[in-house]
Amino acid sequence: MFDNLAKRLESVFKTIRGQGRLTEANMREALQQIRIALLESDVNIQVVKKFIAEVQEAAIGQEVLASIHPGQQIVKIVHDELVKVMGEKNAPLARASKPPTVIMLVGLQGQGKTTSAGKLAVHLKKAGHRPLLVGADVYRPAAIRQLEIVAGQAGAEMFSLGENADPVETCLMAMGEASLRSCDTVILDTAGRLHVDEDMMIEARQIAEQLNPHEILFVANAMTGQDAVNSARRFNEALPLTGVILTQLDGDARGGAAISLIEVTGCPIKFVGVGEKLDALEPFHPERMASQILGMGDIVSLVEKAQQVVDQEKAVAFQKKMRKGDWDLEDFLDHMRQLKKMGNMGDLLQKIPGIGKMLPQGMDGAEDELRRTEAIILSMTLKERRTPNLINGSRRRRIADGSGTSVQDVNALLKEFQKMKLMMKQAMKGGKGKKKGFLPRGPMPPMPGF
Repeated sequence: MFDNLAKRLESVFKTIRGQGRLTEANMREALQQIRIALLESDVNIQVVKKFIAEVQEAAIGQEVLASIHPGQQIVKIVHDELVKVMGEKNAPLARASKPPTVIMLVGLQGQGKTTSAGKLAVHLKKAGHRPLLVGADVYRPAAIRQLEIVAGQAGAEMFSLGENADPVETCLMAMGEASLRSCDTVILDTAGRLHVDEDMMIEARQIAEQLNPHEILFVANAMTGQDAVNSARRFNEALPLTGVILTQLDGDARGGAAISLIEVTGCPIKFVGVGEKLDALEPFHPERMASQILGMGDIVSLVEKAQQVVDQEKAVAFQKKMRKGDWDLEDFLDHMRQLKKMGNMGDLLQKIPGIGKMLPQGMDGAEDELRRTEAIILSMTLKERRTPNLINGSRRRRIADGSGTSVQDVNALLKEFQKMKLMMKQAMKGGKGKKKGFLPRGPMPPMPGF
């Protein structure tokens, strides 16, 4: 989502890196470019004005240390201000001193509240909690049925009094039901409403007053840009919002909503939706997001994601095989599937410091390459995967036909696999005069999809 903003800011930093020191003249030009970049990324204009003023105040007149390049210093200043405008630190969910904790989801129609309720349930279950999803949307057709399906997929409890029930009564009854089912968290999936619909807003206020939720989270779709910001402001005037869930942060919108929401509402972004699956909800970390926008990567999030989805025993076993150089296409297939669990390959690579600047346009094509590579390997017999040297001309034709690819594709995969195998063995063992863990000079073989 922040690709365009990241590229524009990198262009600004590249220009100022040639300067010997930060002056009012070169900063004025840089700030103008940063202002344009933020506005084009759909950041709220009032937020942009404040952001630029604070960057200017922090930058002009600062003495550039001998060990720090002017370009590096301005990156640091912009990074710190981005962190500040996005909330400074992660804001965890409030918890009740005596269960159940009540979380109320509100927002406009079609912003993803029901799906977010399921994602939040999955997140809480991983943390050892027992959530109860409450169907309080009695207006949208099949809304309660949708929540039942989502609850089933999330493995969470679900409660509703039906489509003809009173939403306030449903929420009140759910509190007793939570105690009966030993649920320590109640998630209220309320009806979507327009911020100009006063009757619906009154109903939301009644639910909030009756249940006194520990969290009232506004669910906003990042793809709607400034509409999400304006809606959040209106909801915040009507309800005591405590935070925001920003959905579809993996989309191709300009991303300004994420930067604007906190400043406009005063509420922290607590979670971001980064995919369609129910496990695609991540706590929002301003510092990590700012680092990613500025091309510094986000190794911490990458490691956390790997710890969640990668089979550690298989990873260790694969590493041992790499050291010996005896891993095969069966191992590679299994390792590739482990990687796929972590999400979109382009998004993963963006989290590695420095890689984002090197990535070509259209990294989504890597997903197609991964699927093609997987199809080729799956068209091989188990014996062929374990002993690739057996694959002669006739076998290659059969594998190409079976995978819907060409013999040239199969040849390229086998050739590049052998190169990668040799290179990894050298890197893991360390050759003469080389440190262990360092890759040899020269480009990495262009393994399909990597």
